[in-house]
Amino acid sequence: MDRLSTVANGLTSAQVVGAKPNHVPRRSSRSLSAIVRANVFTLFNLVIGVLWALVLIFGEWQDSLFGLVIVANVLIGIVQELRAKRTLDKLAVINEAPVRVRRDGEERLVQPRQVVLGDLILLGPGDRLLVDGEVVESDGLEVDESLLTGEADPVHKQPGDEVLSGSFAVAGAGAFVATRVGTDAYAVKLAEEASKFHLAHSELREGVANFIKYITWLVIPIGALLIYSQLKHSADFGTAITGAVAGIVTMIPEGLVLMTSIAFAVGVVRLGRRKCLVQELPAIEGLARVDVLCLDKTGTLTAGGMDLDQVLPLRDGHPIEEALAALAHLDQSPNATAQAIQARYQSAPDGWTAGETVPFSSARKWSGAHFGARGAWVLGAPDVLLDGGDAYDRAAELAATGARVLVLGRTRTLPAPQADVARIEPGRTTVKPGGADVEAGRAGVEAGRAETEGIEAVALVTLKQRVRPDAHETLRYFAKQGVTVKVISGDNPTAVSAIATGLDIPDAHRAIDARDLPYDDEAKLGELLDSHTVFGRVSPRQKRQFVTALQARGHTVAMTGDGVNDVLALKDADLGIAMGAGSPATKAVAQVVLLDDKFATLPHVVGEGRRVLANIERVANLFLTKTFYAIVLSLLVGVAGVMFPFAPRHSTLTNALTIGVPALFLALAPTFEPSKPGFVPRVLRFAVPAGVLCAAAVLLSFWAAHSGTSTLVEDQTSAVITLFLTTWWVLVLIARPLNWWRIALVASMAAAFAIGLTIPFVRHFFALEPGDLSNDLTAIGISLVAAVMISIAVKVAGTLRT
Repeated sequence: MDRLSTVANGLTSAQVVGAKPNHVPRRSSRSLSAIVRANVFTLFNLVIGVLWALVLIFGEWQDSLFGLVIVANVLIGIVQELRAKRTLDKLAVINEAPVRVRRDGEERLVQPRQVVLGDLILLGPGDRLLVDGEVVESDGLEVDESLLTGEADPVHKQPGDEVLSGSFAVAGAGAFVATRVGTDAYAVKLAEEASKFHLAHSELREGVANFIKYITWLVIPIGALLIYSQLKHSADFGTAITGAVAGIVTMIPEGLVLMTSIAFAVGVVRLGRRKCLVQELPAIEGLARVDVLCLDKTGTLTAGGMDLDQVLPLRDGHPIEEALAALAHLDQSPNATAQAIQARYQSAPDGWTAGETVPFSSARKWSGAHFGARGAWVLGAPDVLLDGGDAYDRAAELAATGARVLVLGRTRTLPAPQADVARIEPGRTTVKPGGADVEAGRAGVEAGRAETEGIEAVALVTLKQRVRPDAHETLRYFAKQGVTVKVISGDNPTAVSAIATGLDIPDAHRAIDARDLPYDDEAKLGELLDSHTVFGRVSPRQKRQFVTALQARGHTVAMTGDGVNDVLALKDADLGIAMGAGSPATKAVAQVVLLDDKFATLPHVVGEGRRVLANIERVANLFLTKTFYAIVLSLLVGVAGVMFPFAPRHSTLTNALTIGVPALFLALAPTFEPSKPGFVPRVLRFAVPAGVLCAAAVLLSFWAAHSGTSTLVEDQTSAVITLFLTTWWVLVLIARPLNWWRIALVASMAAAFAIGLTIPFVRHFFALEPGDLSNDLTAIGISLVAAVMISIAVKVAGTLRT
């Protein structure tokens, strides 16, 4: 390969054909075979399958209906995950940002998979590096390698330097030759992790897993005791086996894991229909727990892009428009400000050839260039480049109206490009080259003045920002839901305050200049963050500190952003939310991406998380109540050495009407209930007393009926009536608040059971004989007493959402 030709013109079309492609298997979801294996080969399916086989061998086939739960679990699990897989795969393709390459001497946009070994890849601010390479062109190129090294400071890259996948450009422009692509790239796993479909750690899933683990250990000894008891005291071997199986099957909460996975997966699909890509399933849970939402003004509250409004001369006799146009057309990857200026000044003026240049970065907040005989010019924030004076005061007045204000200045030499300059005032904190904090004081002030020494303000430039039409209603929603909003922006605090005030954000008039905040006192910083809502002149490093300080005060923090300067904060937040039009780097680290850039999607995002969390708690209450009444029943029956009060088919009927069917509706129901901590203990405080009381009522009803002259089937029918009525009442309590569809749900379950008792075929199929009126009335009376006691118990525990 001719290296010089590659550097100048990139690969030729012929070279591309034979080069190694950047092929990385997309892991946005599990493969079909992995999905099938994960849903078929489970411990629950094994246990249920063995019990199913025992009943088919030694009992009647009607008692084996519970085995259909294996088929249902497998089919529903596979279908739901395949739906989520298709949705995520489609959204992952949409989310893939094209890569700029130079081929045959021309710049082209190609998909990441079309990049090949040896390609000349072009970089601008916000571009993510998907492959490793060697820099061959650099125009003030700065690369953030924090995702690889943990260091927040951008690294200046010169020709010959190595760049690695997983990093991203933050300033300047450049190009590099791809030296490692595909699975050979250094950070290919990191690059792919953003779109990976997986069931990662979450409090909800961990709580469910703990339930299952502990219950599994209980099932083994209790099941053994029950089998021994039934075999010892039953003359009929088949009856003993079916009775033992009935107790063991009921102890296993076979649908709880399934319902949790379905709720997560359906949440992903629902949000996907709103063009919201959830890159990690547990992010659904994180949505529900958020109580502080940090918003970056630009791109979130305001729409993407700006319009150049006014160019206000401060000095006569200067080529203001030419200088402004020349600066705007320098950057190969212009930001929103440069694009707004370019829209008015379509081309760079003749004779304005730049020598030394300093590209814009969010840390510096200015850019500049030296145009030879025409002098050095800078464009940036007035409170960074100006040290007071009339121009500074006038800029402050304009910013108070909500406009974005820049100053165009002329200077003998460009300020040092590596310095992150703070406002030059006594007592302010200044930042050393490289971004390290230093103490505020005389030395810092003098250092800062030296950097901006000799700048003459020539003109003020105002740009109009477009406030999103849906911002006001969205912010009102968060206020109602108890989510505190913090507006964090790199812009002038006065300008940010004006926009926030117009959107009725509480205390927006008390905006704080972030450079006044303590850098080394997290406790004090946290207090200020709690007491204020609007912050301006926030550096990328500070955004990250804000997130950490809020988390230290017990908050669950979500962060939105679209620019490179938001990446570190998005990465550290409990939930990172990126805009679809934002930089590839932000979308790579965020758990949620709003692909259509609609701020109004956020309420649906939070609402979906709360729906999942609240509904899974309801479902867990149902399943674990069943588990605990089965455990208590099995223990009592095993110790007392009596017949188990019902057969497997009875358990199948009651579980279907009081748990299975209702759980499916409740798990997917709409709700905006705020999340509460303590999921596991709260569920246990409900399920344990409710399960114990249900078991006691069933056993008492069976004992009362068995003491008379009725048959075994009639005695079991009395126990089944008690079991249904008590667990149905548990369903009523869990379904609250009872709106029309929930009333219809619980009423239809009661009606289905009543109809089943009256239809001869159904009675015969489920072995029900409600012929002994005395037994049945006793069962109903015991159920009513148990229902009252369950209501009192859960009210005392205070566990139910109402």
